[in-house]
Amino acid sequence: MRRRTLLQGAAASLLVPLAAPAIAQPAKTAALRFVPQANLSVLDPIWTSATVTTEHGFYVFDTLYGADAKGVPQPQMAEGHSVSADGRVWTFRLRDGLVFHDGTPVRGVDCAASLERWSKRDSFGQLLAKVVEKWGAPDDRTLEIRLTQPFPLLLDAICATGSNIAFIMPERLAKTDANKQVTEMVGSGPYRFLAKEYNSGSRVAYEKFDGYRPRAEPASWMAGGKVAHFPRVEWNIIPDPATAAAALQNNEADWWERPLPDLMPMLKRAEGVAVQIADPGGRMAIMRLNCLQAPFKDVKLRQAVRLAVNQEDYMRASRGDDASLWTVCRSLFAKGNPYHEDERDLMPADPKAAMAMLKAAGYAGEKVVVINPTDFPDIGPLGQVTAEMLKKIGMNVDLQESDWGTVVQRRSKRGPVEEGGWSIFHTTVPAVGWDNPAVSPMVRGQGEKGWFGWWRSEAAEQMTAEWLAATDPAMQKKVATALGRLALDQVATVPLGQFYLQTAFRKSITGILQGPIMVPWNIRSA
Repeated sequence: MRRRTLLQGAAASLLVPLAAPAIAQPAKTAALRFVPQANLSVLDPIWTSATVTTEHGFYVFDTLYGADAKGVPQPQMAEGHSVSADGRVWTFRLRDGLVFHDGTPVRGVDCAASLERWSKRDSFGQLLAKVVEKWGAPDDRTLEIRLTQPFPLLLDAICATGSNIAFIMPERLAKTDANKQVTEMVGSGPYRFLAKEYNSGSRVAYEKFDGYRPRAEPASWMAGGKVAHFPRVEWNIIPDPATAAAALQNNEADWWERPLPDLMPMLKRAEGVAVQIADPGGRMAIMRLNCLQAPFKDVKLRQAVRLAVNQEDYMRASRGDDASLWTVCRSLFAKGNPYHEDERDLMPADPKAAMAMLKAAGYAGEKVVVINPTDFPDIGPLGQVTAEMLKKIGMNVDLQESDWGTVVQRRSKRGPVEEGGWSIFHTTVPAVGWDNPAVSPMVRGQGEKGWFGWWRSEAAEQMTAEWLAATDPAMQKKVATALGRLALDQVATVPLGQFYLQTAFRKSITGILQGPIMVPWNIRSA
């Protein structure tokens, strides 16, 4: 039975009151009760770019600068900054009175160590790190970044939200090898992580940090005053969509981050429930192939897969039949982005052409392992569509399904499938967060130093450097569109469509900010 058939039955059953509550918790509580998009299995937002971990990170940690609703960098932990006349020395002054959750003050050395670790994981940070001579701290309230050459987009780098976030943590934690996870969650953000209440797969809890000093400006995306109005926020991990819908309707949850499209008509009719677009910029669904291992280290086999992709199949399976909430996007830059160009010739949705290319490339039945989550309804259908598509064009497919946390952990393995490796995984990414060559791993050719999939292309890296150095928007567009086509032609990533998420919440709360990351500040009882 297909997923959609099951969900339609579940939705129908929810039209009548449920006899038992979905969550054993009183209807009225001092906590904001949140149902996140997926289980929080990895805590370190520098080690992984998984969106659920990034959201967790914004509770616990803070940033030096934050992008406002227009994408403009604004001071956050910093009072401001100055740049030397030659553009090679950036000096940041920290706001007075900043403290970590363990009671220690936030110092310049904490910021320097945090940015250095972040720069080893983030694509934009890696570009910055190439020209950093020293991450320094002349005194406790000062961060100094010395460069070998000017880097005008430094502020954009440290407040980018598309991949790993430049969160500030204590020096003792920031000194951790960037390839190892930090498990002790000590930040200076508006909420403290309650480690004793953390139960992966079930529950996450946060407590308002009374030592946090929000800025005076109104909240605007990741900038402005991050005012925590609730003394606690409790995440209840509910992988079953019908149960999550029941919890929201029965006032046993205040906010469900990502309801399934199939259930939205019912939730819109439910008493006391409101619905809004989560992120006006939308998200992109993508397929990522392992370029290090057979069979997809062969570009011809990657290209065969790309030829067969029909984006409508993916969008209908994942997002439903309401085409007002999704669109095809045959580009690695989203629609609405100045670098978007429809590469129809590279994505003709032609299975026969794909089969012919497989035969010409000498495909010999090598196993294709698709790792796919069973508890993430936005992503799970993507892997299922891919598995069916690859079987139809003659590939030997092994669909290995597990929880999302296992997928996140496993995708970091670089070995062959016989040793626990993988061939393909799928995810979704914020369009606004991955909107240029510096921040988007989808077009970067960094090889083993880059994002999972590890596509290597010296030409792509040279074009990224050219885009970064260009000051003329017309030249930037020329370089970026050429890079986007190169990366799609060589199948660094396969785009599967662009869509718009809706989020649902009780009308008893207000102030949810729109954006690619769902954040807890500014929300209060209505």
